[in-house]
Amino acid sequence: MGVEAFSVAWDRSEESLECSLQQHLRGTAVLIMDPECARLLPALCAVLADPRQLVADDTCLEKLLDWFKTVMETECSLHLLQDHPCLMELLSHVLKPQDISPRVLSFVLRLVGIFAAQEDCFQYLQQGELLLGLFGETGALSWAAWNMPSVRSGWIQGLCSLAQHPSALHFLADSGAVDTIFALQGDPSLFVASAASQLLVHILALAMQGGASGSSISEAAAWPVCAQKIVNHVEESLHSKATPQVTQALNVLTTTFGRCHSPWTGALWGRLSPPVACLFERDPIPAVHSLMDLLLSVARSPVLNFAACGLWEMLAQTLSRLSPTQAGPLALGTLKLQHCPQELRTQAFGVLLQPLACILKATTQAPGPPGLLEGTAGSSLTVDALLSSKSAFVGLLCQTLAHLEELQMLPQCPCPWPQVPLLEATVTILRLCDGSANPSSSVGGRLCGTLGGCVRVQRAALDFLGTLSQGTSPLELVLEVFSVLLKTLESPESSPTVLKKTFQATLRWLQNSHKIPNCSDLSPDALLFLGELFPILQKRLCSPCWEVRDSALEFLTHLIRHWGGQADFKEALHSSEVPTLACQLLQDPESYVRASAVGAAGQLSSRGLQATPTSPENPQAQQGLLMDFMHILSTDSEGFPRRAVLRVFTEWLRDGHADVIRDTEWFVATVLQAVSRDLDWEVRMQGLELAQVFLIQAMGRSSLHCPYTVGLPEATSPSPHPEFLQTLCRLPLFEFAFCALLDCDRPVAQKACDLLLFLRDKTTSCSGPQEAGDSPNSASVEAVLQRWREGEQGQPLGDLEPEAMLAILRSLDLEGLQGKLAKSSDHMEKSPQSLLQDMLATVGILEENEADCY
Repeated sequence: MGVEAFSVAWDRSEESLECSLQQHLRGTAVLIMDPECARLLPALCAVLADPRQLVADDTCLEKLLDWFKTVMETECSLHLLQDHPCLMELLSHVLKPQDISPRVLSFVLRLVGIFAAQEDCFQYLQQGELLLGLFGETGALSWAAWNMPSVRSGWIQGLCSLAQHPSALHFLADSGAVDTIFALQGDPSLFVASAASQLLVHILALAMQGGASGSSISEAAAWPVCAQKIVNHVEESLHSKATPQVTQALNVLTTTFGRCHSPWTGALWGRLSPPVACLFERDPIPAVHSLMDLLLSVARSPVLNFAACGLWEMLAQTLSRLSPTQAGPLALGTLKLQHCPQELRTQAFGVLLQPLACILKATTQAPGPPGLLEGTAGSSLTVDALLSSKSAFVGLLCQTLAHLEELQMLPQCPCPWPQVPLLEATVTILRLCDGSANPSSSVGGRLCGTLGGCVRVQRAALDFLGTLSQGTSPLELVLEVFSVLLKTLESPESSPTVLKKTFQATLRWLQNSHKIPNCSDLSPDALLFLGELFPILQKRLCSPCWEVRDSALEFLTHLIRHWGGQADFKEALHSSEVPTLACQLLQDPESYVRASAVGAAGQLSSRGLQATPTSPENPQAQQGLLMDFMHILSTDSEGFPRRAVLRVFTEWLRDGHADVIRDTEWFVATVLQAVSRDLDWEVRMQGLELAQVFLIQAMGRSSLHCPYTVGLPEATSPSPHPEFLQTLCRLPLFEFAFCALLDCDRPVAQKACDLLLFLRDKTTSCSGPQEAGDSPNSASVEAVLQRWREGEQGQPLGDLEPEAMLAILRSLDLEGLQGKLAKSSDHMEKSPQSLLQDMLATVGILEENEADCY
């Protein structure tokens, strides 16, 4: 079918006027395609239409589609087709699918949809029956390429793009496309099936926008044809005996109520809630997960009257009918609802608590578990049912613990929260896992056999145990928590992952131990716990497993950060070999461990807890760790330890560490000299951070005193501003930042630019007007800038006077450079012209020197 067939019955001037008017009404100026892109477009369309050509990959085609979308945001799509006949030739060529590759066919289907999204262009394309030939029931379905999922996906995406206006709705109703979408809901490709369901929701919402938005059930006949067809199909699918069809219908409804919040959704639910309710009468209930998703989606709708539509009763019925494993996600979702009735919340919370209640009942010698867990434990038959499958029970227990952990952090958390029974159940689970529990029944013995050594349950229980530390618990139970934590840390059977989570839970309980009621100071018990903990920590620092050594060092670092300043903590720590072992791990063969050892040793030194006794009379010993860190920074072959050293050095500088303030200039100069040679961009970034901290501190000490700020409060410092500038010139700080402006890693260059902008802004106001005799050597300044512009940023700047440094700062267009660096590094290569050149270069259309092979 030729191009002429598509232009019949259209007056180009009339259509152009209409498009221009539409653009004017939208307040958008009509943009013309870039001339170079327009020159390349015919060759590209010819390549795409030629089945003999090896077309570029899918990524290039996706970028090409994005470009067309961008063009049509500001340009009339009808103009674009009329001004570039090659596009119409490509679109019409698709009607001969045997002559085109499936990849290009999918691309063109989507491209047609993008063009047809504007109603005038839709009508133009419809005149020549192009749309019917591509999207009608006698079109694409008859193609051999229809067997390819990418073609079916392109067909769906094309329809989704064009379904934006009333003309598209009439086309969908008359062309048979909706029936094809129904069939694609059951497509073997999950991506295609999901896209088909999403498209049905899109069409339904579009149809109802202009339909009877307030229609009641009796007025459903007044709904648009497309809407009636989709709703009838969904209703029939809900009555189907085939679970896949029921699932498809539920998924469509779930998406509809999640996206559409107009009044018509109330009429839709009123019509379809009876067949949904009938699903609960089947045995087994079909499509349970999809059914739960639908109920929660409806319950979140802001326009439905839940009491009138019987939703709460349906949720309650569902919770009572489902198994504990199935009901858990629905119970959590119900508890998250904003306007859920209290009776339903209580029922949902009971569903979540049931597995833990069963465990407490099976392991306690009391008649029943105390607190809110009472009444949720069920019968022994329920416990036996839970234990009938080990994998199912383990999955249920992990799911329950995760749901409760999430629930405790939410505003909708039930009140009162059963802290004590939940904590007892969690401790019991951990004891069942490590084998230290003493069950009082045969069911408890089976629990020991099921959970013994189960790492998966241990991890989930430790996560929840850490969250429970935020609640208020009696002292006896807290001591039991500390006991089970020590047991897990000491056990040789504990895996590295379990140990890491145990360290994390221990830290959280130490941080929150002061919340125990009737006891304002837990320090004696906490210190007793630490006295037992440090010998275990020593063993873990010597573990043959590097993950364990790493976790132990991280835990030690957090301990020191929180309690390193307390005398009792210091005494407990010094009574162990932990500080010595931590410093020895600076030589560990594993780089992750060395990095963690740097952090731990840095914290020890900051708090005066280093292993080697020091004194002012022995500065060599006092600076031993500093020199060790300098050695790591200069020689370690891995980046992680060097980054850790820079983080510690920055913290030391910020906090005024004794080893740093002894000779700050030497410290900064030595660090920056090493960093400037480092190949790791994160090390260079951290070096710039350290330089910024030094600048802020140095400026604070000098207060930027200068004669042009006389009378201001900041000008009262006795430290003169010229001394600060002289310090900057003595240090390699300015040179380091100046050279980093052209760093090959963009984040480093951005950080350097920000640093120099900060320096310029803080010094410009104090530089004052320059006298003729005070101006720096302009030739030397220009030589420095010329070398920098030519990319010789690795060359040393040489000795600079303060005036020369300030002149360089004033000469640089730092704001312009900052703007350029804010763009992505490949912004030039992302241009449409570059994309078209690359696609043509792959098939040899362009000469070699024309291709943009980035």
